[in-house]
Amino acid sequence: MKLLRHNASICAMLLGCLLTAVTSSGCQTVVGGQTLPSENYLFDDVQFFPAGPEFILSRQEQAMERYRLEAEALNEDLQGDVP
Repeated sequence: MKLLRHNASICAMLLGCLLTAVTSSGCQTVVGGQTLPSENYLFDDVQFFPAGPEFILSRQEQAMERYRLEAEALNEDLQGDVP
């Protein structure tokens, strides 16, 4: 009877240690297509993404400005030729 109690207490301690080890280790989990962070997400390295231009269509704006200037220059040339 004493041996059975000793084995039961050892099994209970091992089960407790295993449960503690499993619950204390963090890992990422995928649930419903979402990647959820580990419990240590506050201590992870931060990834830096440099800021882009505030105005997304900056090249289009430059092209329109160049077009406007060329049109004004062409219009001035045409008005200069009229007597």
